[in-house]
Amino acid sequence: MHILKTSYQGNPNIGLFGWANDKVCLVGHGFKDKVVSKIKKVLDVPIHKVSLCNTDLIGVFCIGNNEALVIPDTALDHEIKELKEICKKYDMALEIVSTTLNALGNNICCNDLGALVNPDYSASVKKQLRQVLRVNLKPGTIALHGIPGSLCVLRGDYAIVSSNILEKEEDKLKELFGVDKITHATVNFGSPNLGAGILCNKNGFVVGDMSSGVEMTGIDEGLGFIDF
Repeated sequence: MHILKTSYQGNPNIGLFGWANDKVCLVGHGFKDKVVSKIKKVLDVPIHKVSLCNTDLIGVFCIGNNEALVIPDTALDHEIKELKEICKKYDMALEIVSTTLNALGNNICCNDLGALVNPDYSASVKKQLRQVLRVNLKPGTIALHGIPGSLCVLRGDYAIVSSNILEKEEDKLKELFGVDKITHATVNFGSPNLGAGILCNKNGFVVGDMSSGVEMTGIDEGLGFIDF
């Protein structure tokens, strides 16, 4: 099965506490081992328990693709050391950025082709992100909010986004990420914050346990796992 419905210590915003690509998954230390085993089975990649900025909010503070993992300079020294070792093991770069917008997972949405970032990032940070991720990078919004990472989830040439996205934003997203299909979706019983409620890679997805059956079907189809 490629779907897991679960929570983090009762919190359905599962995406806040983990990050995954097609090589590895990082989760907070607070996950129970039996849940970690289920996540590993669904995403079909090795799982590492880590902390970031002295919290379990892995999905809030980091972003990345199959090329690199990016973290803020508020990460602790021992966390940086551990993540360097993990990234080296999976042939990924580790990049550290200095910015007051350090909730990278909320402010940036990226895949192996593009990155949509909060327009308030400085030119130097945008350049740094573009180079390490090896993507075409554009500043932009979803539903006029500068938090595209919270409002969009990508998988290959599929994307699910908040239904409040504007048509011009949707066109920009398609071009930037090489997306053929965009599906409007919600998670956790009506939340537009898809990035907060979903952990996804090419093999499957983990979704918050408040999500309805209709929402899960929409996510499943929207991310390209099933066709109707």
